[in-house]
Amino acid sequence: MTAEDIKMIVATAPDRDAAVSIARTLVEERGVACANILPAVSIYRWEGEVQQDEEVVVLMKTRGSMVQKVVDRVSELHPYEVPEVLALPVEGGLDTYCQWVSDETGEKAE
Repeated sequence: MTAEDIKMIVATAPDRDAAVSIARTLVEERGVACANILPAVSIYRWEGEVQQDEEVVVLMKTRGSMVQKVVDRVSELHPYEVPEVLALPVEGGLDTYCQWVSDETGEKAE
């Protein structure tokens, strides 16, 4: 497994509890290997108005073949009508970490 096979899924959530719930579910379901939750201030336009809110950012690591499943699952679990969920390429990384991400996602060999 190389870094190019790994993807970063970025999502925002309204608060830490929502982010933890989404992240924990995806790790338990083997959709992502891990997730990091960071505080953020989001400024955006919604329904014609500029908004500013305290949110949290969730950084999730998965393999490329799992991206659509993870995006769909985040959307199902998320409280927002239109959640931010983006998949980003990974251009480099520690090979052993990338292998760990691959090993921890998808179907687990019994």
